[in-house]
Amino acid sequence: MKNWLQKVIVAEEFTHNPTAWHFSPDIDTGGFVFFSGITGTRADETIASDAELQFREAFRFLRAYLVQAALDVGDIVEITSYHMDLRRHLNAFIKVKDEFVLEPYPAWTAAGVAELISHGALVEIRAIAKRS
Repeated sequence: MKNWLQKVIVAEEFTHNPTAWHFSPDIDTGGFVFFSGITGTRADETIASDAELQFREAFRFLRAYLVQAALDVGDIVEITSYHMDLRRHLNAFIKVKDEFVLEPYPAWTAAGVAELISHGALVEIRAIAKRS
């Protein structure tokens, strides 16, 4: 039995995800909010072929989840990003990440992977945010 409060948070444009995929996009434990992997896949399941646009949309979707949780990017304490063809797209990813994530920077781990759940996705971003 859990001894902590757990609340599922879903960004408005992605309310279909928990039902379709059987997962919680965000779990609010009261002190921390854990964000499941977020790609640049839009609500209509399309995805940009341009890497930089795809990364920008992934961060925009992360921001939408943060807003729904009454948080902002400054509350993020850790980011883990999983990349298709990591070295090829790393500079573009860092450029976009730096548009969204400002100092003081959260911890960040980037890992190259062979496959992501969304067809055509180049990155999947997980994050943990702390409530003040």
